[in-house]
Amino acid sequence: MHIYFRINRVIRSIYDVTVVGSGNWGSVAAKLIASNTLKLSSFHDEVRMWVFEETLPSGEKLTEVINKTNENVKYLPGIKLGKNVVADPDLENAVRDATMLVFVTPHQFMEGICKRLVGKIRSDAEAISLIKGMEVKRDGPRMISSLISEHLGINCCVLMGANIANEIALEQFSEATVGYRKNKEIADKWVKLFHTSYFMVSCVQDVEGVELCGTLKNVMKALSKLLFPSVKDTTFFESCGVADLITTCCKYNQCIYVLNGTNYSPIITNKQACRSLVGGRNRRCAEAFAKNGGKRSFDELETEMLQGQKLQGVSTAKEVHEVLSHRGWLEQFPLFSTVHEICCGRLPPNAIVVYSEQTPDQSRGGSRI
Repeated sequence: MHIYFRINRVIRSIYDVTVVGSGNWGSVAAKLIASNTLKLSSFHDEVRMWVFEETLPSGEKLTEVINKTNENVKYLPGIKLGKNVVADPDLENAVRDATMLVFVTPHQFMEGICKRLVGKIRSDAEAISLIKGMEVKRDGPRMISSLISEHLGINCCVLMGANIANEIALEQFSEATVGYRKNKEIADKWVKLFHTSYFMVSCVQDVEGVELCGTLKNVMKALSKLLFPSVKDTTFFESCGVADLITTCCKYNQCIYVLNGTNYSPIITNKQACRSLVGGRNRRCAEAFAKNGGKRSFDELETEMLQGQKLQGVSTAKEVHEVLSHRGWLEQFPLFSTVHEICCGRLPPNAIVVYSEQTPDQSRGGSRI
């Protein structure tokens, strides 16, 4: 639905929002948005959320339970989404009237979703991707925002940042960055849609920089600028950059240090802020993988630990490795090559802390340790 009011000769539009995805992060995004659409006169109250239909152990459909209890009992149990969130198992129906589309699904499913939506969305729709990942082809990577724009013919911003979905759901302080290309007015609308007293959102004119920060993290600056020279240095100091790396990859009871002259001084201590540094799903599964000496595969750990969520780090490592190998950049990123080799089971977890200046073995696609 797209309603127009003529007030003093000015046409004012009311935007309809659909969230494409209903996992842990998708449900949290719907909660954030729903709390704001009730307050903002420029948005329709109802927030539609596309749900990949599943049958719960009780025999009930997940969509029906969400609409009945106002809770995603599988992916975000114990958190009320907002009474204005409506779960819809029909993708085409969910997006039909939307003028603002929020994409938040595992990145490996996005091309299939986009192909299903060709010709099914409004021509004036705007999109934003909350997806950390990229599509990799032999000739190089394609960012998810570009995939969306190319398939659907619409503008696509991105939102990435120093946040963990469960902490946002509990309304603990978090932040994020919206990356946009040209239209700051649209970026400001996305900021208003997501920003709350506990979720601080800002925007920068650098889609690729923001998206690559969220996707690559520990190799983000060097590789990001190799892939996209237009990426701005300042983007790495936004929430989507170094702050995201600290938040999602650190473990509780660690301390963060900053170089002060010739000495390192602590800037975050256990008592101050480490309660938020429990890390995301990638860090938790990586810890379990290491504790088991690499004898249990990531697929097995994903099934056991994530309850239906997808582990993004391993697939991202594989995809980035393909780019590095294809472009002859493996020697420039020995750490990343080693991570990939560990994920594939060709090296033990402790190889990450062993370094050798030997030339990477290109035939194996990794580093000699």
